[in-house]
Amino acid sequence: QVQLVESGGGLVQAGGSLRLSCAASGGTFSMYAMGWFRQAPGKEREFVAAIIWTGGTTLYADSVKGRFTISRDNAKNTLYLQMNSLKPEDTAVYYCAKGRSVSYSMKPGEYNSWGQGTQVTVSS
Repeated sequence: QVQLVESGGGLVQAGGSLRLSCAASGGTFSMYAMGWFRQAPGKEREFVAAIIWTGGTTLYADSVKGRFTISRDNAKNTLYLQMNSLKPEDTAVYYCAKGRSVSYSMKPGEYNSWGQGTQVTVSS
């Protein structure tokens, strides 16, 4: 069973940047797709970005396309989310998740391991 630990969240002004990291341990990180999701207070968890097992193909929610970049370093068992041009509506708890296969999905049910989340707060 893969354990996932996110880091890098914090408070930033609108227009600023943050880089989230997700360290994986206890399993075969490189064999699975990975994703980032977020959940704002009072809202459902929503898809942010995903990456296939090789890192060669990525998928983004329309709301973050062009501003966020997902990447992975399989040698370091680490997933990243570079977030630029942050907006107040990006405020949420961000979760990384391990997919059930090598292919990515926008559906939370297609991920079977989740981190504890890291808070991102963007002030206006």
